[in-house]
Amino acid sequence: MPKFETLSPELSERIRAEKMAGNYIDHSFDEKYVTRRKDDRHDEASVWRTAFIRDIDKIMHCPYYSRYADKTQVFSLYKNDDLTRRSLHVQLVSRIARTIGKALNLNLDLIEAISLGHDIGHTPFGHAGEKFLDALYREHTGRRFTHNIQSVRVLDGIFPYNISLQTLNGIAAHNGEFEQSIYEPKPMTDFAEFDRIIKASTEDRKNMQELYPSTLEACVVCISDIIAYLGKDRQDAERAKLISPDMFYSGAIGSYNSEIINNMIVNIIENSYGKPYIKMDEEHFEALKRAKTENYALIYESETVKTQMQTTVKPIFTAIYERLLDDLDRGNKKSTIFTHHINYVNRFRGAKGSLYGDNEDHNRIVVDYIASMTDDYCVDLYNHLFPASDRKVVYKGYFD
Repeated sequence: MPKFETLSPELSERIRAEKMAGNYIDHSFDEKYVTRRKDDRHDEASVWRTAFIRDIDKIMHCPYYSRYADKTQVFSLYKNDDLTRRSLHVQLVSRIARTIGKALNLNLDLIEAISLGHDIGHTPFGHAGEKFLDALYREHTGRRFTHNIQSVRVLDGIFPYNISLQTLNGIAAHNGEFEQSIYEPKPMTDFAEFDRIIKASTEDRKNMQELYPSTLEACVVCISDIIAYLGKDRQDAERAKLISPDMFYSGAIGSYNSEIINNMIVNIIENSYGKPYIKMDEEHFEALKRAKTENYALIYESETVKTQMQTTVKPIFTAIYERLLDDLDRGNKKSTIFTHHINYVNRFRGAKGSLYGDNEDHNRIVVDYIASMTDDYCVDLYNHLFPASDRKVVYKGYFD
């Protein structure tokens, strides 16, 4: 029987009274301190369009935003529209984070901007795709690929939108793989520090430990990312006939998606209201860690998922990477790396000029292109590049 927790009467009454009186403790980020790379009057906040609403608009109108719709989370080789795509995931993160942020009196526009942009640099085929692309990039250059750093590159480099430091920091600092019982922001005041850490993180993943949320809003998105996928991935796994709900331990946070979302939100508000940090109690934190461990054992590392990715997706990634790299090295202007990536991006950049200089590392260009693809785009490109290949992608259909 699902169990849904509620806020304590004491805190409920305190929140109600303080909101009515307007005398609550305010730990939200004050937009008068927003930081951008360039002072541009077009980015100045107005009474109806705040600094972070401007960030949201830029993110949503980024050419790669629409590609969220066909980037899968965990279950990639299924023809099933009921399984989660990244377009839904970022909305769920935004909704959960804004619910928490509303209760804690935080800046909801900053929360939404971080949430909607946090996965825009993600590869096709979920975390398996990220793993394969990282391995190829590392093999060729010694550098590392991570989707959070790539999301910053999309919004700050490929399409130089002059996004605020606060939004970019939240995007870079989100990491749904590492949960914490308490998230306490560490201020970051300038792009020089941010750029140093971003560069260092591509050279050694250990340097990503320096990427910490600089605002409470970014802290909220960090934990909301985990809340959003934990139970939803279980729903998807059940729809894919991989698991049954009774396979999971029902601890303090519950085992069903609706329980996990509700109980985590309630506990975070209960332990964070009026505080300069985001916190959950020990019981809920331990239950969260156990739930993640179960997801890895029963879903992400299951033989079904691993076999699909290793036997189908990995060879496709490798073949595409090597062919595109060779096309660049040979200067084959008819290749899709030119016609469908470099030329495509430059059209959107317009007066900002060409994205890649004459000395640009060709591996960097290939990584940018592959990371931008949707699942279907990647498969179609493979078939286009290798029409005689006997390697065919087989999807599990609705009626299989």
